[in-house]
Amino acid sequence: MDFARQELRRTMLDPRANFAPVESVTEVRWDPLTGHTARVLRDRVPLLPPSDVDLTELAAATRAGCPFCPERVREVTPSFPPALVERGRIDVGPAVLFPNLLTYADHSSVCVYSPELHHLPLAAMTPALVADNLAAQVEFCRAVQHAASAPGQAAGWASVNANHMLPSGSSVFHPHTQGAVNSVPTNEQRLLAEVPAPRFRDFVDAERRNGRRYLGGSPDVEWLAAFAPRGPAELRAFVWPARGPADLGRPLVDELGEGIATAMTFYAELGYSSCNWALYGAPADRVEYPLNLRMVLRSNVAPLYRSDVTWLERLHHEAATDVLPEDLADRAGNRFRR
Repeated sequence: MDFARQELRRTMLDPRANFAPVESVTEVRWDPLTGHTARVLRDRVPLLPPSDVDLTELAAATRAGCPFCPERVREVTPSFPPALVERGRIDVGPAVLFPNLLTYADHSSVCVYSPELHHLPLAAMTPALVADNLAAQVEFCRAVQHAASAPGQAAGWASVNANHMLPSGSSVFHPHTQGAVNSVPTNEQRLLAEVPAPRFRDFVDAERRNGRRYLGGSPDVEWLAAFAPRGPAELRAFVWPARGPADLGRPLVDELGEGIATAMTFYAELGYSSCNWALYGAPADRVEYPLNLRMVLRSNVAPLYRSDVTWLERLHHEAATDVLPEDLADRAGNRFRR
């Protein structure tokens, strides 16, 4: 397994050092699975600075009229046709799932962790909240894929995704996840599905032997810090018994919920308030494909924050981060070990 990297060095006369010559180093890294590249910067200025914005005040300001709060969630959100979901919405514990008003996929869902939790910072995320939300998304995926099993229909490309807080892309302050079940894959699903299935095992085995970025887990779910990150502080997980969300039984849902909640609270400990995560499923005929998870930090909430998505990420499809994956693994410690 080749963990390829190349150093880029440059010297400039730096005004921060009285215009003395200063050398800076950037590493280009190649992802061993998909071949995409990432740039790990060693400059001194943090790309994602901390923020002292009081999210409690922002939560209070966005509470009035929120469609996901308890007094409105069952009045202003849509429901599924009974032929797909008999009760119209899916309830698991405090989680409530309903159709997404925006059609991102053949079938799209939104799942609120709890209507009562309009303000749910990363630090307050719990395994139970994530697991119940994920269980509702699993039920949604199963319902759609069962309905699509008729001849001439296909819905094999399922994913569960999260925009946590406004800088991550969320249009609603109230935290929630989004499910998508498609007849065609997204770009990332296609790239991952094209990886020869044994290579996933080879990759994780190599990371485990190396130990530098491997974080732990169980025989079913393993976690690591991404060698070539797609965004700041990327964490990855591989769910070996599942190809897509619909394959997740409750024990796996609970284990994955614990891992995702651990990652979110870890991000909070690093000083951040916003993140994205995605579970990438593949069709049933990808027999040995493991369900893939990616999680990345996003910019902190602030009146004039710097977006972490620049021309490099948006138009060159290449992330630049100053969070060294090996340092991230050091700071994660034993959080993911079972």
